[in-house]
Amino acid sequence: MELAVDTSTDFCSIGLSSEGEAVAEMTWHSGQNHTVELVPNIISLLNQVKGSPQSLTVIFVAKGPGSFNGLRVGIGTAKGLAFALDIPLVGISTMEVEAYPFASTGLPICPVHNAGRGEIAAAIYQQNDGWRCLTPEHITTVEVLCRQTKRKTIFCGEIPPPVIEELKKKLERYAIIPEAAARLRHASYLAALGWQHVGRGQLDDAASLQPLYLRQPPITQRKVK
Repeated sequence: MELAVDTSTDFCSIGLSSEGEAVAEMTWHSGQNHTVELVPNIISLLNQVKGSPQSLTVIFVAKGPGSFNGLRVGIGTAKGLAFALDIPLVGISTMEVEAYPFASTGLPICPVHNAGRGEIAAAIYQQNDGWRCLTPEHITTVEVLCRQTKRKTIFCGEIPPPVIEELKKKLERYAIIPEAAARLRHASYLAALGWQHVGRGQLDDAASLQPLYLRQPPITQRKVK
């Protein structure tokens, strides 16, 4: 049985799966309570299926981009379990998890996050002769993203409402934006992607796996004296 952990943003999702197929899932709004809520909810989910930590065979974790504290808690917990249980660990891009539910459309899929400072984080994925990342995660602006969008594209993720309005205004029929409920991340998609990585032998080193930050957190920036 596999455990999937996603604490990338205020919304968290954890899931249990068997060879990538969902067995149980819990998704909730954690706010800033990742530290106190994550492990108890993992235990609760295991209890639901009458499982235990020892029944886990691999850990999947969303590695970002996302909030500094959220990612540290999720990745730290995943690494701790992987070390303690001596099982493999697989890190998956948070944006890839957001895009994957729309893979069957065959359209370009662009997850969007608020990056602050008037900027956004974005990436582009598409199911076209296989699931592919066309443009890796990067910092940009809505204006630049709209200029680069030349065909119908699905925009997903936790998109700020002002960004949604701007995308609709500038791109019109090229912007396909699902309802908020359809854009919510679910651990079952993280599990499906993670199992694909396991099948290809693409495992991560628990000692070296780090959160994916597109901008260095303020806490790491050198203070000017």
